[in-house]
Amino acid sequence: MIRAQYYFRQSAQGLSAWDVRRLVRLSRDLPVEQVQLTDIAELDETHWYKHEGDSPTCRSLLQHMQMIDEVDLDYPIILDENGRVMDGMHRVCRALREDIDRIPAVRFTVTPEPDFVDCNPSDLPYDD
Repeated sequence: MIRAQYYFRQSAQGLSAWDVRRLVRLSRDLPVEQVQLTDIAELDETHWYKHEGDSPTCRSLLQHMQMIDEVDLDYPIILDENGRVMDGMHRVCRALREDIDRIPAVRFTVTPEPDFVDCNPSDLPYDD
């Protein structure tokens, strides 16, 4: 069971959000490839803390560290059509920490439309 979570991206229409559970369903039959960690741009970008209200507090960092410790590296990350990570940054971080140079991934040939457009992350449903 996957917890309710979203992938966010800024767009001309405002902040867009994709339900990660839907991305997992849509990507289920995509071929798995091995992606080099050096090709994952998000490792050198602000990823989790780029939206209003997000801040890297000690508690928040510890929560991310716990999630990194608990991930299963056999489960592929999800990439959009341009190779951007839509789900799986905790797995990417775990692989990097363990000096693993590749990670399994699935890649959309066409990025799915977002579930929410011009949204506020705190207004999205997280209770499923």
